[in-house]
Amino acid sequence: MKKSEYRSYDELPLFLNSETVAKVLGVSASSGYELMHEPGFPMLRISNRMVVPKEQFIQWVMERTGGGR
Repeated sequence: MKKSEYRSYDELPLFLNSETVAKVLGVSASSGYELMHEPGFPMLRISNRMVVPKEQFIQWVMERTGGGR
């Protein structure tokens, strides 16, 4: 597993691309891209770009990790 480049959610931009999602989760860029195509992932398509709103990404992570417990 790769180490995340971010220490807190406050450091994240307002919208995350697949590369940033991968960096936050500590996975490969291709895994971040694949994740953005998963049903239920909070991806927003703007023209041909895929982005994830920061707050929805944080909520998605919290729901899958038990809220950081």
